[in-house]
Amino acid sequence: MKILITGGAGFIGSHLCRRLLSEGHEVLCVDNFFTGNKSNILDLMENKHFEVMRHDVTFPLYVEVNQIYNLACPASPVHYQFDPVQTTKTSVHGAINMLGLAKRTRARILQASTSEVYGDPEVHPQPESYWGRVNPIGIRSCYDEGKRCAETLFFDYYRQHQVDIRVVRIFNTYGPNMHPNDGRVVSNFIVQALQNKDITIYGDGSQTRSFQYVDDVVEGMVRMMNTEHIIGPVNLGNPGEFTIKQLAEKVLSMIPESTSKIVYEPLPQDDPKQRQPEISIAKKELGWEPKIALEEGLGKTIEYFRHIV
Repeated sequence: MKILITGGAGFIGSHLCRRLLSEGHEVLCVDNFFTGNKSNILDLMENKHFEVMRHDVTFPLYVEVNQIYNLACPASPVHYQFDPVQTTKTSVHGAINMLGLAKRTRARILQASTSEVYGDPEVHPQPESYWGRVNPIGIRSCYDEGKRCAETLFFDYYRQHQVDIRVVRIFNTYGPNMHPNDGRVVSNFIVQALQNKDITIYGDGSQTRSFQYVDDVVEGMVRMMNTEHIIGPVNLGNPGEFTIKQLAEKVLSMIPESTSKIVYEPLPQDDPKQRQPEISIAKKELGWEPKIALEEGLGKTIEYFRHIV
């Protein structure tokens, strides 16, 4: 098939490109390189089935494809808060443009949504039926509400125009090709430990997250795209729940040469206290659950950062 991946030079997008090429598909990687990086896809450039296009999804795109994976959007607080207006435009205008393309070409389109649609949840763990608790005017709102609006558009295009949609909600993901300065907790801790800098925990470290390795989420997305009977939304995440302090201690134990110490800073506005996916739908409908344990995934990620930091 001819498959378009927006945000294809980004962290998850580059792994998805590699996976789909290995299955024999033609892949068009579209990225404006705001957070995406050419080094993530450099090894794919010689593949005759791979094409890269510099393009911003807030503008229409006219190509012929069979499937669209819509991943375009800065996903870490550092990047999406840098230009919050553009972040919202990327989620909303980008969804409109990609849905319009899917409508014209009759392509199936998958939206990479996020656990951030649940905000700072009052329900734990978070099932897909939970509507969330999101601050519409906070510093994270450009991303949270942008992604929520994108989901609205996907379902309205499905109901109004019969566009063939799929929606997944991705929980915290880590692995090689993460940006070293993206402000996400896993990359932050690893880079700080490798550079012998203080490991910064915001708040008291008791807030929890669930971490899934990037290969697991790619597997879930491909399964969702190619499943006929469900459109979503479906949670893709690892239900193993860890406190931020536990993660910091785990990273330090896996980089024994590090002289870093853990320090504590004030908690940022609207930072969620708990985040854990309920994945019974993914298990039942996709036959999917994460396979890679935190220690194994962290080992691969630390190795990657050793080479680039």
